[in-house]
Amino acid sequence: MLKTLLGRFTRSTTVAIPDDLWSAAASAFPCATSLTDEEAGRLRELASRLLADTEMSAAGELELTADMQVSIALQACLPILNLGLEWYRGWSSIIVYPGEFLVPRSLADEDGVVHEYVEPITGEAWEGGPLLLSWEDAQRSTTDSGSAYSVVIHEFVHKIDLLDGAADGCPPFSRELHAGLDARRWNATLEDTFERFLSELDLIESELPEGVDPDSAEADPYYVHLPFDPYAAHDEAEFFAVTSEAFFVDPESLQRAFPEWYALLAAFFRQDPVARAKR
Repeated sequence: MLKTLLGRFTRSTTVAIPDDLWSAAASAFPCATSLTDEEAGRLRELASRLLADTEMSAAGELELTADMQVSIALQACLPILNLGLEWYRGWSSIIVYPGEFLVPRSLADEDGVVHEYVEPITGEAWEGGPLLLSWEDAQRSTTDSGSAYSVVIHEFVHKIDLLDGAADGCPPFSRELHAGLDARRWNATLEDTFERFLSELDLIESELPEGVDPDSAEADPYYVHLPFDPYAAHDEAEFFAVTSEAFFVDPESLQRAFPEWYALLAAFFRQDPVARAKR
């Protein structure tokens, strides 16, 4: 691993990322190319510190290489570019799978009967525990339908959301960094935007031909004009994570669709990707 290869004889708080690995990771993730030299340097420093502070390990048959670790660290640190690494405090382990992995679930129905099953997923953030990622999906920046996609940003934003103990779509706010933001304003805008998105989905699904499963590939063309993945409709926590993906990967679509929500995300992350891309 990168920490082993480059830092095994030191107790440094950063890992020195070689220029070629950093350039390759940045060029593969388009939203990193619009950063100024100062921003890019700060992102690289954060990624170096993240690699030093966390234990990244492979699962399954995956051979975890240095370029994989740099790619994940770059994407992970973009949301905290103007916040700081302390926003990923309280945990220290990243586990990378080759592709989708199975997680056991249990669900109680209305009669109280508990149903056990396994769910294939591409990433998961555990409260106080490790962050799990599929490497196959960590390399993708868009879904097959064209929606903004970054499983790395998605799961790391969940970690931010969990800082106050609840994955509810409302992250904690810093008095120093987030003047003017508060939970009441945030939740009111979140609820309004979430409900409008649900209404859009209801309209799309009402137009699906009879017999077409909304979750099937056959239905994908009907959702193609949405500004982000329909999975955002799952709940407010997923809405925050999915729209954060869009905020960094396809910010113009998000801003056009939901300008008030985009403005709140810009205030929280202390970044404006739309303005940055026009510089």
